[in-house]
Amino acid sequence: MKKVALVTGASSGIGKETSKMLIADGYTVYVAARRLEKMADLAQLGAHLVELDLANDASIKKAVETLLAQEQRVDVLVNNAGYGSYGALEDVPLEEAKYQFEVNIFGLARLTQLLLPTMRNQKSGRIINISSIGGSFGEPHGAWYHATKFAVEGLSDSLRMELKQFGIDVVIIKPGAILTEWNGIAREHLLKTSGSTAYGALAQKHVKMLADADNRGSLPSVVAKTILKAVRASKPKTRYATGGGAHLILFLRSILSDRLFDKLILALIKR
Repeated sequence: MKKVALVTGASSGIGKETSKMLIADGYTVYVAARRLEKMADLAQLGAHLVELDLANDASIKKAVETLLAQEQRVDVLVNNAGYGSYGALEDVPLEEAKYQFEVNIFGLARLTQLLLPTMRNQKSGRIINISSIGGSFGEPHGAWYHATKFAVEGLSDSLRMELKQFGIDVVIIKPGAILTEWNGIAREHLLKTSGSTAYGALAQKHVKMLADADNRGSLPSVVAKTILKAVRASKPKTRYATGGGAHLILFLRSILSDRLFDKLILALIKR
């Protein structure tokens, strides 16, 4: 029996590349996103398309029901969908902050919640949660985004211990700078939200730094290969850092004091 995988946020970037690799690896792959037309190429490769809006509980339930009705099992869940909405905390409307949590953490948790009974009954499964190196540190204008990624890491660490008794693994993937739509969305939100406020001078420098980071970013396939490694491993690591300076920045975070790390981040933005 072929193993079954569900990949969210599969319409572009990391999710799309991961889906291609899982298909090539012999999995029956269900790909989920809001825009089905952007996954037409995956359908041609044999993927099953599922419409999914992580901010809508009915959409999440329908996606799970569709998968389980056809397959009666799920072996791998890749919680990749998410986005970065940047802006100074003082400037970001709380509705936008809540929406970011709805997509990046509550939607992820709800989808996982609905698939867990099936994994428990199988006594097997692997949940791959896509966090970020930003789940280990903060930066100006990223309070809400980083808060969601810190939340993903705390949720994953707790869930890993809960599910060990059922033979289900939980793995965190921590990408660095990656060439995806994420960077452009973050820059757009930052300029719109804080580009002309009291935080404008630093915000505009931050936008430039984010744009420059695209020149040093890794391809989404780098992260997809790491995800595939975590899927294939008999005993996966709890965390995998990958791509775009991830190992270096996490090393610096581990050895520098909070104040020194703050200075490093601000220096990178202001240069």
